Amino acid sequence: MKNIAIILAGGIGNRLNAGIPKQFIKLAGKTILEHTLSTFQNNEQINEIAVISNKDYLHTIEDMVKANGFTKISKILHGGKERYDSTLAALNAFSEEANLLIHDAVRPLVSDRIIHDVVEALEKYEAVDTALPTIDTIIEVDEDHDFIKNIPNRHLLYRSQTPQAFKTHILKKAYEIALQDPDFQTTDDCGVVKKYLPEVKIKIVTGDNRNIKLTYPEDLFLLERLFEIREG
Repeated sequence: MKNIAIILAGGIGNRLNAGIPKQFIKLAGKTILEHTLSTFQNNEQINEIAVISNKDYLHTIEDMVKANGFTKISKILHGGKERYDSTLAALNAFSEEANLLIHDAVRPLVSDRIIHDVVEALEKYEAVDTALPTIDTIIEVDEDHDFIKNIPNRHLLYRSQTPQAFKTHILKKAYEIALQDPDFQTTDDCGVVKKYLPEVKIKIVTGDNRNIKLTYPEDLFLLERLFEIREG
C-alpha cells in the first residue's frame, strides 16, 4: 500500500506578520517548505507527496518542485479557507486506498524516525497521531475565562504534533459524517475521526521536541538554532 505524504502549505501566517506566508520564509538557505518537502522526498518509505497550497502560490510551489527535483510530488492542490478544506482537497484527489500522512508544512524538522514510526503504526492501526507528554500543568477555565474550572491529570495529557496519519477510507468516512453536522468545527484530522468515528482507536506515536510548528516570531530563532545544531 502506498504511503502518501499530504503537506499542508495553505496557511497565510497572520500571527507571524512576516509579509509572506511563513512556509516561504528562508532558514538555513532554504524556505521552510523546501526543508519539509526534502525530508519526505528523501524518506524511503514515502512513495508520493501532495502539497496543498493557497491558490496565489501554486506557481511558486511548481517552480520550487522543478528547482529542487522533488520527483515524488505528484499533485499541487488548492486548499480553501479552513484547514479541513485542505484535507478534503487531498481526499478528493486520491481515490485509492492508501496510508495518508498529513503534515504541517511549517514543521520542517520532522524526523525520519517519526515518519518510520507512523508508517509502522499504520500496519496495525487505522489512525495515528504524533504526540508528546505535556510538561506544564494544564488548566480548564470557565466560559468567561476568568476562573479555573478543572485541573486535569497532567500524566494523561499530551501535545499533538504532525504527521497525523490514516487509512484513506477511515478519514473519508469521518468527513462524510462530519460534513452532515451543521455545527461541525475542527482544528485537526484526529479530532474529526475521534468525534465522528469514536470506535476507531487512534494510536499515539512519540513525537520530538524539535518537531515544532512555526507560529510566532520567536519560533524563527529557535528553528534557526535547531538547524544549526542539526547541520553542525
